[in-house]
Formats: sequence, C-alpha cells, structure tokens
Amino acid sequence: MAPTEFTVPPDRPAYRLKRLLLGPPLISERLRDQTLSNPMALGVLASDCISSTAYGSEEILRILVPVIGIASFSLLMPLTAVIILVLVLLTLSYRDVVSVYTRAGGSYVVARENFGPNVAQIAAVALLIDYIVTVAVQTAAGTDALISLAHLLGNGFTGIDHLKVPLSVAVVIVLMYGNLRGLREAGKLFAAPAYLFMLAVGAMLVVGLVRMLIDGHLPHADLRAAGALPLGHPGSGLLYGATLFITLRAFANGGSSLTGLEAISNGVSAFRPPQGVNARRTLVAMSCVLGVMVLGVSALAHYTHAVPYTDGNPTVIAQEADLLFGSGRFGTVALVYVQLATALILYTGANTPFTGFPFLASFVAEDSFLPRQLTRRGHRLAFSNGILVLTALALALLLVTRGNVDRLVSLYAIGVFTGFTMAGAGLTAYHWRRREAGRTWRLAVNIAAAVVSALVVLIFAFTKFTEGAWLVVVLFPLGVWALIRVNRRYRAEAAAMEDLPTAVADRSPWGRHVVFVLVDNMDLATLKALRYAHRLGPDEIRAVHFMVDEAHTRRLMTAWEESRGTTVPLEVVACPDRRLRRAVAELALRTTAGGRTALTLLLPRRTYTPVIGRVLHRGTGERFARALESLPDVAVTILPFDVERAVERLRERA
Repeated sequence: MAPTEFTVPPDRPAYRLKRLLLGPPLISERLRDQTLSNPMALGVLASDCISSTAYGSEEILRILVPVIGIASFSLLMPLTAVIILVLVLLTLSYRDVVSVYTRAGGSYVVARENFGPNVAQIAAVALLIDYIVTVAVQTAAGTDALISLAHLLGNGFTGIDHLKVPLSVAVVIVLMYGNLRGLREAGKLFAAPAYLFMLAVGAMLVVGLVRMLIDGHLPHADLRAAGALPLGHPGSGLLYGATLFITLRAFANGGSSLTGLEAISNGVSAFRPPQGVNARRTLVAMSCVLGVMVLGVSALAHYTHAVPYTDGNPTVIAQEADLLFGSGRFGTVALVYVQLATALILYTGANTPFTGFPFLASFVAEDSFLPRQLTRRGHRLAFSNGILVLTALALALLLVTRGNVDRLVSLYAIGVFTGFTMAGAGLTAYHWRRREAGRTWRLAVNIAAAVVSALVVLIFAFTKFTEGAWLVVVLFPLGVWALIRVNRRYRAEAAAMEDLPTAVADRSPWGRHVVFVLVDNMDLATLKALRYAHRLGPDEIRAVHFMVDEAHTRRLMTAWEESRGTTVPLEVVACPDRRLRRAVAELALRTTAGGRTALTLLLPRRTYTPVIGRVLHRGTGERFARALESLPDVAVTILPFDVERAVERLRERA
C-alpha cells in the first residue's frame, strides 16, 4: 500500500485574521527595503518636532498672560529667541551624534558607549517616558485643533468638546494599526501631513507679512472674550513685570517646542545608505523648518494678541489663522485648511514615537535591560511588541489626564532634555578621548549643549514640580532601578545556564528512529535534551536551529563549535518569515515522508519563577507541541529545565 500523503496543517484562525488585517508577512530579506528617502524621512520622523509649533508659543503665553497681561506679547519674542538659540545648539550637537553613531539609538547609544550600560539607563528611561507622553500630547493637541475649528466656524459652538478623549483614543489606535503594517506603509501614510502643515504655516506668514506691508498692522484678538485667560496686571522692570520664576516657567513651557528633535538620531537605521549623511541633512532641514515656524507663530501672536483660552479652545494658532484670513469665503476655506493641516500634523507627530520607541526598546532589550520580547520583529518586520506597549501606556495617560495638553506638557520636557543632556555629555567624553580634527569646536558645542540642557531640566523640575513634574521626578529613579534589576536577573540566568561541563556529555548508541533537538541557545537546557536524546537510542540525532536572527545564529554557531559538551553537529534551517511553528512542521513532514520514519522532537523548556518568568521570557514549548501534535509519525517531548535552581546552585558555589 502506498504511504498516505500529508500536507502542512492549515493556518490557525488567529493567524488568518492577522494576515487579513496586516497583510501577508514580510520575509526578513525585505528589511533592507523598509527604509525611507530623505523627503519621506522628514515627513515621518520630523512630524513630532515640527508639529510642536502648534502649541509651543501658546504654552509660553499660558504662563505669562494671567500674570502680566498684554505685556506677555512683548516678552514672548525674547523667550522665543532664547528657545531658537537652544535649538541651534542642540542641532549642532545632534548633527555630531548622527555623524559618529550611524546606528539608531540616539542619546541611549551615546551614553552606553561612553559611560557604560548602567548609566545609559538614565537616557533610556528619559526617552521612553518622553515617547509615551509625546503620543498623548500630540493626539490631544490634534483633537484641540479640530474642536477649535468647530468653535470658530460655529461662533462658540462646543458640541464636540465631550468627544475629545474618544477622538484622541481612536487616533492612537489608528496609528498603532498603521505601524503594525510596517515602516514603509506608515511612511506613505504619515509623510504628507508634515508638508501640508508647512504650507499652511507658510501661507499664514506670507499673508501676515503682506498685510503688515499694506496696512501697517494686523487685526487684534478680543483679549476679554468669554473663556479667554484673565489678563494680569504688568508691573515694571526688564522682564515687563514678570518675576524670574514666572519667566523661567514660561521658558520651560516653551521648551516643548523642541521635543522630537532626537527622533532622527533614534531612527538613523530607517534611512537609505549612506545613513549618516542622509540623517544629518534631514536633521538640519528639520531644524531650519522648525526654527522659522516657531519664530513665525510667535511673531504672529505678538502682533495679533491671540490669547490662550482656559479650556484650550480655540487655540492660539487657530485664532491667528482666523484673524489673518478674515471672515469671507476664502478666509473660511483657508481657516479650515490650516486647522485640518494642524490636526493632521499633530496626529501624525504622534507617529514619531511609534518609530522611535520600538527601536529604542529593542536596543535596551538587546542589552538585557528590558524583556527580550521587545527585540523581535513581528508579522510585518515592525517591532510589534514595542508598538503595543507604547499604545497601552499612551492610552492610559490620555485617560488619566482627560487629554488636557497643559497637564501633559508638565510631564514632557524633563525626559526630553535629560536625553539631550546625556547626548551632549556622551559626545563630550567621546571627543575628549580622541585627538581629531575639529576636536576643540566639537567639545565646545557638546559641552554647551549638555550644560544648557541640564539647566533646562532643573528649571522645569523646579518650576513645574507641583503641576505634574513631580511624577516624572519620582518615576525616573524607579525606572532606572527597575531596568538595572531586569539586567541583573538576565545576567544571573545566563551565568547559571552557561556553567557547562568540561567533558564530552554524549555517547553514540544505535537506535531505530530519528530525534530532533530544537536548539535556541547553547546552554545546560540544550545539553540536557541532547543527553536525553541519546538515552532514547535513536538511529540519528540532529540538533536543529531555525534562523530568525542572523546575528544570534552566528553567535550560537560559534558557541556550539567551541563547546566540548556535545559531538552532535548543529544544523541551521532558514526561517525568513519568522513562522517557527510552520517551519518545524514542514521539516517534520519532510523527514517522515513515506511513513517509514518515526520522529521525536525534543523541546528544551526553561522554567522560571512564575511572576518574573512570565514578564522576562516567552513560553513557546506548549505552543509548539499543540501545533505539531496532529502530525503523523511525530512525537513531541518537552524537557523542562529549572533555571531558578541553576541560579541557586551557582550562588551556592560562589
């Protein structure tokens, strides 16, 4: 009788749903195609930075107006000029960052390479918090732009105010979906709004300039309109009556205009080769655009006296557009365009963290300071786990703060400028150790950037402490402590698992069937499975590794060749689409084809303490067993290995 033919089991319903939602899987070789041209990168990575134009100047006025009233509009321009000077300094510093470190990671990689991995966790925590807050701030501000449009078109109509949180939540979910589909798709979807917003602000500046040349002035907003911030009474002095404390608070709020500046250095690997050169060009272009736009929006506020409102609507930039374009048909169309472009850039500015957070989390996880699940690319080559974690935390922050931009900004700049400080300090240490051309200039730039950024952190922590900055001040040391604890745990487990015997551990009896030992690492759990395989008395033993990460596979092959723990050769099977269970099933079916070969699959399973193990490690043994249990002539055996006991034994020996 001819042997029965079998096929690979059909895809599970969950996978079919994932394929329907996200599209077909991308094989690993497509990763090199998931890169961005400079114009596309400017739209995708610079959206967060450029979009802060929509609220940076308003946040300065929000501090000044209740204290010094109309004098705020005179103090606005000097404060904006200081922020522009800080922007220039940071741009020069980060231009150096992307020149020296052409692999993504920004201030985290800079700090790690120059100060060591433990100190680098300060930058890691700062940036991770910044990315989470950025998603919440940008989406809330984008919704404010839509509500402001409704206010201005409806003469105070507030019928959609109650939809602010649901709209913001919906946008975050859409951003998550776009990024889960992969970087190229996200780039095409999110690049255009950046250019639409640049065009909108450029049109406002041109119209404002023309009206100034023709009329000699611009129309003024109603400073005493219902809902506007109450006007304070200015005193006298160099700061227009504002105290130094109030001025520093306003400067700290305005520092939110510089958030997102690090996105390009964090996403260097997303550029086309030569990556460093393209990243530098895009960084300079982004900073020039940001500087012109921030200065322009502040200048328009200075001349129009657009005043912030208590509930945030209408926004200052919306009032400027309304005053500049007028109330005619053209003015209405222009206002709608400006507000829609503003909403889009703010929403897509929230996309920048969806690029930066997963990349950064993967770097930190590679260093064993975060769960290693964050290093794995998903169905569409995106770091899916990082995207999902960012989404969950940002949604929680939106719900807690009810989407209030002013409350969110209080959590914002400490993380941003801590990252700037670490980058400047790290580059200072880098150039200090080297005798190179231009060393003095580079040292001066990076020392200045580090000192100025550190001062901004102190100013923000002091002036905004009671408004929410205390939470970030508390979270910082806790976050660094948690990351270092995770690293200690991973190192303890690795030391225990790598405590291999010096003698050859296997022997070669004859048997009647084939045994595959599935290998992920060369450690005690793998050796235990190999020993068990020989006890089964098989005809053939094969140690099989399915290659998902090429770098990890190379390290495994080297460790395997250097180990004296086994004489079984290691077989590597390519798995370009990362569907491990399907790849194992295909290999099993090929091995047992014809119905004359019995196959035993041995799966080493490392067991950990219940709580820590579930957070830091994946449990795949049972899922493999369920996927393969229906195959003919195939037996699956899971061999548990207690890592916690190995850790304790190593401690006792030490």
